[in-house]
Amino acid sequence: MDFKARLLEAVAGRNRGLLMTESDKVKILSAVEKLEDHNPNPKPFEVKPLLDGDWRLLFTTSRDILGIDRFPLFQLGQIYQCIRMSSAKLYNVAEIVGVPFLEGFVSVAATFEPVSDKRVNVKFERYMVGSQRLVGYQNPKQFIEALEGGKKVLPADITSDNPRSGGWLEVTYLDEDLRIGRGNQGSVFVLAKEK
Repeated sequence: MDFKARLLEAVAGRNRGLLMTESDKVKILSAVEKLEDHNPNPKPFEVKPLLDGDWRLLFTTSRDILGIDRFPLFQLGQIYQCIRMSSAKLYNVAEIVGVPFLEGFVSVAATFEPVSDKRVNVKFERYMVGSQRLVGYQNPKQFIEALEGGKKVLPADITSDNPRSGGWLEVTYLDEDLRIGRGNQGSVFVLAKEK
């Protein structure tokens, strides 16, 4: 049985979870669990090159992420989680589309610290909302390179000194092009690696 193909088939057409019924959710979560049982890398932090890179969200149960789609006249575009193992940082980037010339993005920058073979504690440090056109946004990789290069991307962004602004994330499945994670709020994430 190809558990990975079954999961990918189950999430196809569900718009990352925005278009799922309760029956779809049960089917998807069952497929997630079956694939997790066949994880080729149960200690993901021992294969750091597989984790490193830009990951596009295929499916989630996270209400926080799916809630971004509630703004009138706007739709949730692609969502990425970009992991930089060398600096222990991750960036969540959600593209917002809709009204021409008003395309935007919502981004969160965080640091992470491994606390077990598959879990990291995450501390959110910076929240950014802006216009793609005003900041010259092309793609998540270019955006993150600008941030890491010290370029001031936005006139203002919000930094967080709140020690509770974070959580944890477990990597429960990892191969060369698919990652499944589970978060501290019970959310499930299925992501595909961008080539």
